[in-house]
Amino acid sequence: MDGEVRLSWRELRSAVLDAARALVGMGVRPGDRVALCAPNSARWVVAALGALRAGAALVPINTRFTATETLDVLRRSAARVLVVEGEFLGRDREAELRVLSPELPAVVRLPTTWVPADADLPELSGEALCDVMFTSGTTGRSKGAMSAHRQSIGVAEAWAACGELTSADRYLVVNPFFHTFGYKAGILACLLTGATIVPQPVFDVVETMRLVERERITVLPGPPTIFQTLLDHPERGSFDLSSLRLAVTGAAVVPVVLIERMRSELSLTVLTAYGLTEAVVATMCRPGDSPETVAHTCGAPMAGFELRLGARDEVLLRGPNVMLGYLDDPAATAEAVDADGWLHTGDVGRLDSRGYLSITDRLKDMYICGGFNVYPAEVEQALARLPGVAEVAVVGRADARLGEVGLAFVVTAPGSSLSESDVIAFCRERLANYKVPRAVEFVPALPRNAMGKVLKTQLRKENA
Repeated sequence: MDGEVRLSWRELRSAVLDAARALVGMGVRPGDRVALCAPNSARWVVAALGALRAGAALVPINTRFTATETLDVLRRSAARVLVVEGEFLGRDREAELRVLSPELPAVVRLPTTWVPADADLPELSGEALCDVMFTSGTTGRSKGAMSAHRQSIGVAEAWAACGELTSADRYLVVNPFFHTFGYKAGILACLLTGATIVPQPVFDVVETMRLVERERITVLPGPPTIFQTLLDHPERGSFDLSSLRLAVTGAAVVPVVLIERMRSELSLTVLTAYGLTEAVVATMCRPGDSPETVAHTCGAPMAGFELRLGARDEVLLRGPNVMLGYLDDPAATAEAVDADGWLHTGDVGRLDSRGYLSITDRLKDMYICGGFNVYPAEVEQALARLPGVAEVAVVGRADARLGEVGLAFVVTAPGSSLSESDVIAFCRERLANYKVPRAVEFVPALPRNAMGKVLKTQLRKENA
């Protein structure tokens, strides 16, 4: 369901077949790429599934990308067709692209009525290329991670099983469909279980609460910032959120205090999970896990993944659902996946005696202060417990004496007032001296990508 649009599974199938035959009529053949740039909606679902049924590989494009970034993805993926929303967030993406280049693939502008051609649809193979998911590009130029149909289905099936998703569930998908979480742990998980898909095109906390109440939403996954915003909103008490049964979140840093609040104040099951574009969802807690396990780990391996820690405690993954590789980039593929098939994630973690994983930080985020390694996640976890702190990010900044020192960016909760000395004093009581930030900046918001991950590269660049 999408606003006034209500589609049964039979009606969705009919719409998808129309889209697939229309694309075949436009010349799409098995192995071609169909790019899709649009917000979460029923139109996105129909177009995406139509492209897949036509035998094409789906190339979702981040709606926050500039025209230059979008054109780069179109060219690198050699897309035969671009399906694009007419206007979204005050921008006409097709018009922007045509200013940059007169040579675009065939364009389908949404909303549209798919006119099916009199054409046969191809047989689909589980080994065929299903999608090319371009990474967020927060650490450099984005790369296209490729997955086969069996892999996209495999991770979605495992996620649905861990979350005990059924046809009785009503799943509000706030995560963007152009991201693996919204697409595979969202759309595909619902397709496999019969759960109702309720897309939200742009996160707005009041609209989210309204949808939960109106549509009796039971499942709400999302990045930590969504739940932090919801919990702190002054109007939360005026909405009936009692239908919610399950929330799933995850990131390099999920404040323990946030998990505790979600459980106590929203009375729902909270699961944490860990994944990345190259593997989608690799670990996840289970509904029977204790609150301590959920608060302190992101679960055990799932979807056939093996997990071990490599040099500097880097998380390594191996299994049937590790990406096929990066599109047209064998060098980057070889750097990410070693000769034994282990995916080097760049995340730092630890394993408990049961094999449950805790992500402690990103390798690239670690800095060295006076010869000691500092993992910002540990500092951020401590500061999350300081009353008045809504969000925090810590980065290393060059220092003539110590090499690097910590700089904390703090977003205060509504109505709260904190000083730099308050923040530093709180840290000094709880952390070794070399871990204590030497400076604090109060900001209205942290820079984030579309999935809610803090752009620490931007923070570091702006404060070099």
